[in-house]
Amino acid sequence: MTTRTIQHHPVTWSDITHPDAADVAALSKRFPRFHPLNLEDIRSRIERPKLDQDDDYLFLVLHFPLWDAENEISRASEVDIFVTRGNLITVHNGSLKPLVAAFSRCERDAAARAALLGSGVNHAVYTLIDQLVDYMFPILNKVDRRVHAIEDALFASNSKQVIQEIALVRRDIISLRRIIRGQIPIIQQLESVAHPILKEHMEEYFGDIADHLFKLRDIAEENFEIINSFADTADTLASYRINEVMRILTVISVIMLPLTLISSIYGMNIVLPFADSPQAFAITAAIMVAVVLVMLLYFRRRHWL
Repeated sequence: MTTRTIQHHPVTWSDITHPDAADVAALSKRFPRFHPLNLEDIRSRIERPKLDQDDDYLFLVLHFPLWDAENEISRASEVDIFVTRGNLITVHNGSLKPLVAAFSRCERDAAARAALLGSGVNHAVYTLIDQLVDYMFPILNKVDRRVHAIEDALFASNSKQVIQEIALVRRDIISLRRIIRGQIPIIQQLESVAHPILKEHMEEYFGDIADHLFKLRDIAEENFEIINSFADTADTLASYRINEVMRILTVISVIMLPLTLISSIYGMNIVLPFADSPQAFAITAAIMVAVVLVMLLYFRRRHWL
């Protein structure tokens, strides 16, 4: 557990990472109006995004992507935010770089502290959420680069690796879409909510965040459509390559049938043409070669080869 607090008139920002029972008890003692269910939510491993309104405070649960390098997927990282008159409380697991960096800057830099907290709790909440949302753009850009890399490698011979990469990127995009979609209604509620803590002029600011989320959603949707088309193309190419292999194998099998028939006949213990000739083997081999050439010529004329 880690609870840190910084203050700049008129806002006090308390940042809690990895909250435990003692943190929740201290928060409940400091803010007795906080609902027990909201306090219970900050201990939960993952909660659905939501906005709870009380007469004295707002409680937000938001999700932002965090890259899981081991499994190559963006997972949702939760941040819980309490907003009261003059107080901002953020609760998270310490993995969201923009939030950690913002608090560290405010701790060591008075100018950064004044810029974030000096204009009131409304502006502070907007700034933090805006930084967290903007942090998603580099993540989507990284997905874009992976999609373009797949496009370049799509017609390569190593189709197995390309198909595996398509599956990984598609899974990542699905996760990002789910995260982004969950935040849009919450920010839209903040844009339109009528609460004494949030001033009316903040509507445009939260509307700007909503616009960013819509743009992120459009990028994710576009990437999802592209990667699905790549998956279809990869399946088509794989099927085509399999068909090509099967065609060659079929041709070889068909060519071998008359050769097998000839060799089987001449392997029988009966009187056959050229059986007593000293050139029997050469004649038989010539017949086999002729049969192969005729069949290849026929297949060629029928465009089977």
